[in-house]
Order: sequence, then structure tokens, then C-alpha cells
Amino acid sequence: MSINTPSSPHALASANDADDAKDAPLAEVPATMATATDTQWVIDLQQGESLWRQLHAQLVNKLQQGVWAPGTTLPSERDLAEQLGVSRITVKRSYDELRRTGWISSGSGRGGSTVLSPVPKLQAPLGQLKGFTQEMQELGKKASTRILLREVVRDRMIASVFGLPSNSPFLHLVRLRFGDDTPMTRENAWYDLSLAPAMVNWDGQGSAYDLLRLECGLALQNADQTVEAVLSTEEEARDFGLQEPLPCLLFKRHTRAGANQQLVEYVEGLFRGDVYVYRMPLSV
Repeated sequence: MSINTPSSPHALASANDADDAKDAPLAEVPATMATATDTQWVIDLQQGESLWRQLHAQLVNKLQQGVWAPGTTLPSERDLAEQLGVSRITVKRSYDELRRTGWISSGSGRGGSTVLSPVPKLQAPLGQLKGFTQEMQELGKKASTRILLREVVRDRMIASVFGLPSNSPFLHLVRLRFGDDTPMTRENAWYDLSLAPAMVNWDGQGSAYDLLRLECGLALQNADQTVEAVLSTEEEARDFGLQEPLPCLLFKRHTRAGANQQLVEYVEGLFRGDVYVYRMPLSV
């Protein structure tokens, strides 16, 4: 491991540095333990970016490149901090973040955490109107829901989206959707209660589209949808169980139902970029 002096553009932090660090585990092959000397590190003290962010980015990059294989045992927080010349709290924050994002197993500061096999990204096709529940079923996942907010509102801005009078009632739902107990997407949705009054009693569990068909007697007709890349807010990241905002895909959907193709749903779905890949067939 090469260590640059503090006067150089790239220098390792001193052990009493108070910055936290995000680290990617040092992978272990069976019966061996990874060490910081398995690779080189470059931490720039003159950057505006905190040390833990720099370290975490390097570690994740090395994990993605396969420098440390699944099953590798990590060194303790103290050992890794001493080997890298950073504070223990820097390494601790790294390990904690890596556990939250599924890179390493649960363990203590004395060691014991191991590199986990990466969870494959879900490859979902675009081009067909379907809800999250159906999509998870098709991907072999068990869908579940946590209700973050449920209310009946009269919102002038939302009414304008639906082209309705400003005093029109809507069911407003904010839901966290899970696939096999992993938080996948955060939905912020509004439903027109004048068109689908039975939804006023819906608890938000299960499929909205099944409810519209079976309870409200509305056949879905079509939808318009846009997709954009965004960074989640701190609140959205916390809902996902993550410490820091992360890149996401934001889907905005207008869904129409009934013989007159009236707008019944407007939903903004925030999909985690680290677990989702969408594919689209292209023709020539």
C-alpha cells in the first residue's frame, strides 16, 4: 500500500480524523481474511468530499470489480482503521452503510462481517400497463406494502392534473412497496373518488388495479408514462432504509379507465436504481 504525505494532493487521513467512512468490505476467500494491503487507496484531504464518501466509493468499486469475493471475512473496524490511517468511526460508518445496502453481512466492530453475493438487479420489461404486485409475481418475488400516508384530500393542483373541479375528492396514498422484504419503490398516488368511490374504504394493501376492476367495475384502458433519472431526497432514502440519498428512476403515470377513458390514477413511483433495470424491445 502506498501512502502519500499530507502535503501531496492525495493523502491518507490521520487516525484522529473525525470524518466517517463508507467502505466496501474486504473480501475473504475461505479460511483467509482480507486486509487493507490487498489493494491501494487514495484519499484526497483537499477535496470537498468527506473521507468516508471517498473511501466508500473506492471500496464499492473494488467489490463491483471482484477484488474481494463473496464469503471474504472483513478485518475489524480497529484493524482496518489502523491499516488505512483513518479513524475507527470512519470505518464503522462504512460497515454500517454496507450492511444496510446488502454488501456485507451483519457483524460487530470486532470483525465477523463477510462479503455477500450481490443481489441481481430485477430486469422488468416496459411497454405494458401493470401494477407492482403483478410485476413482482412475474419476477418470482413476493410483494408486500407498508402504508406511509393515507388520506382523502381536496387538492386544487391535483384536481387540475385530472381536469376536475378544485373541490373534487381524491384518495392520496404514499406506499413503500417490497419485493421479498426488500424495499423496491416508493409510490405517491392519487385516485379520483368521484369516478371510483369504492376506493375510499381501501386500506392501501394489495393491487390498486385489481380493486379498480373488481370493486369499482372499471376496466383499465391505457396509461401515459414518463421516466426520468433523479436523486432521492433524504426522506425518501430513509423510507428505503438507507442513510444517504441514492440514484433512482422516477415514473410518472396517468392511468385511464372506463368507457370514456377518464383519468382515474396519477402516480409518481420512485424506483431504486441499485435494484432495478428496465428493458425495452426495439425494432428496426
